[in-house]
This record gives sequence, C-alpha cells and structure tokens, in this order.
Amino acid sequence: MNQFLTPRDMLKKLISFNTVSDRSNLALIDFVEEYLAGLGVTSVRVPSEEGTKASLHAMIGPALDGGAVLSAHTDVVPVEGQNWSQDPFTAWEADGRLYGRGAADMKGFAATVLAKVPDFLSADLGRPVHIALSYDEETGCTGVSPLIEDMLARGPKPDFVIVGEPTRMKVVSGHKGIVVLKTGIQGHPVHSSRLHRGVSAISAAAKLISWLDGKTAENKAEADPDCPFDPPYTTLHCGVIQGGQAHNITAENCEFVTDIRLLPGESVDDWVTAYKSFIEREVLPDMQAISAQCRIDVTEMANVPGLREEDNGKAETVARRLTGDNARNVVVYATEGGIFQRHGLSAIICGPGSIDQAHQPDEFIEIAELDRCAAFLDRLTADLSQIDS
Repeated sequence: MNQFLTPRDMLKKLISFNTVSDRSNLALIDFVEEYLAGLGVTSVRVPSEEGTKASLHAMIGPALDGGAVLSAHTDVVPVEGQNWSQDPFTAWEADGRLYGRGAADMKGFAATVLAKVPDFLSADLGRPVHIALSYDEETGCTGVSPLIEDMLARGPKPDFVIVGEPTRMKVVSGHKGIVVLKTGIQGHPVHSSRLHRGVSAISAAAKLISWLDGKTAENKAEADPDCPFDPPYTTLHCGVIQGGQAHNITAENCEFVTDIRLLPGESVDDWVTAYKSFIEREVLPDMQAISAQCRIDVTEMANVPGLREEDNGKAETVARRLTGDNARNVVVYATEGGIFQRHGLSAIICGPGSIDQAHQPDEFIEIAELDRCAAFLDRLTADLSQIDS
C-alpha cells in the first residue's frame, strides 16, 4: 500500500467502501487499520455488539494527557431513490470538486486526517493526536459512546475534540440535541357504525400529535429573540405515521415517529416525561374505560445531546486561534460533539465541505476545502508541537 496518499486519493479510497448505515463498515476499518499499521501506528477496534461493525481509535505522539481528538463517523446515508449521474461509490472529479457518497458528510475530514498521519509522525509533538472513527452516527450516534469510553479507559485523556462535520472550516460551538420517539398505539376495533363501542388508535394518535404541535407553538411564542438557533426554540415533529385497516373499522393499531430537536441545556428526560404524563393523564384513561386491552407504548430510538457553548472552552479557543474565525456559529442538526461533551471533553465542530451537500445526490466536496482542512491540520500539528512535554 502506498503510505503517502494525498487527501484526494485517500478520500477516493474511503468513498469506495459502501458504508451505508445498514451495512457493515468492517472493510473500511480493515483498510484504515492496515494503513496505520504500515506507518507504525497501533490502532484499537471497538466492535459493535453484533460484531458486524466497529469503531477505531489511534494515538500518535507522546502518551501524555492533553492533545486533540480528530473525530469522524464512517457511515453514510443511503443512495436509493436518488438521481446520481455516476456510481456514488466510485469517486470522480470535475470542476474543482470531488464527487461521491460521503465526500462532504464526512469522509472528507477523515481522509484528510488519515493522509496527514505521516506529518503527525514526523512532527515533534508535545501532546498527542488521537484519531477517532465511529459507526452508526447517521442512525442515532450509537457507535460513538463505546468508542469514547474505550479511549478514556485506556488513556491518556485528551484536552479537546474537533468533530469534522462539514462547516466550511468555520468553528461551530453549539448545536441542538435530538430525541427520536416511536409511539405505538393499540386501540379496540369495531364497525364504525358502532363507534362508541370502539377505540380508534388513529384518533388517539391525533390527540398526541396535536399535543406535540401545541408544545412547538408554545415554544415559538416564548422563544428568546437573542437565541442564535434557527428556529430559536425546541421543536416537536411527527414525520412518519401508519395505521388502520379500513374506512369502516375503528383503527386497532397506529404507530408514528417523532423527533424532538432540543435547545442545548434542555433536558431530554423532561420532554419525554411530559409527553408520557400527557398520555397517562389525558389519553389512556378514556381508551381503557372502553377496553382494558388498549395501550400506548413509547420507545426511544435515538438520544443525542446538544452541543453547549462553553465558557473559555479549550476546543473553541484552539480552533478559533488556528482558523481565525471569531464569529458565533451554531447549527440545528445534531452531531457526535454533544456526546463527547457529555463524557467530559471540550468539543467543537469544524470540518471541510458544506452541509448543503450532505445526503444529496451527486454529493461533492470542493477540493479547495480539503486543502483548507489540510492547512488547518498543519497548524494544529505545529500548535501541539510547541507545547513543552
């Protein structure tokens, strides 16, 4: 294997691995592990419970507390139903852009970090560089917590984390959190001409969805005008619903999925408790008064904390110094940054490419963005080399 790949060459290689979240990412992890081993870098796998996927982390530099984690996820979103002009897993270049699934979100950052490993090794680092590659970010950020726990258990403990989601190399210091809930409702079916003897699961769902919409409206009315997020309040949204058997039968079953996008600092547990309390107090008693078999089950499918803006946070301080970006930047989508922060690590989001390209057909990253990221990593390397060991 050619050990000295450019970020462009490395990105083409990473794109060639179909790591859509419903597939294994082990072929990509095999490649990265072999690549690092060829450079004399030992890496650690953190497998999923099923063993079909794995995260990977590695440390370069002195085994001392401090230093930086460079974090990326390896999974990508599906391509089915999208109108791609070429094979999404065979990268191509045109007009200063590199195309392929994951080019922007977020194999571009992972590729640049991996291509810079020889430079990390040749530098006189006073504090280490940690590389962290996770799985299943796109389906709820489920792979990163075991990765972080393994890193921290093995030590040493890093100072800060840079999550390289596409921000055009701007420093993003805050993002909303998300909790995804699946609500399953069992009603009592009867012929609709005898509606009073039945319980419609769809009607119950309508009451719950109305509650969600009402809470969003309340949050909008009470929003802080100085809040930097767009929109500047927590939103509760039903995106998927299915249920019912026929127009003349009260629906026996209904299921819908809700996402709640929370402002940083708000409690997921508080929102889930409020939702369940409304069910138990206002909806379920009337249903069970007709049939004791009626029930409502709420299942948590994802729980990703928001990224809080830190006062004098190490990650933000370093990233602003190295980029020159002193603007207040926040985003409404969720990342693994809040999970690193929940584990006690200072974190920011800063990476190449635009979020506008994420999840799109003919996804691309401008090659100039890869160059900007490489220059940022050069400055980070120099910064870590200036620290007395």
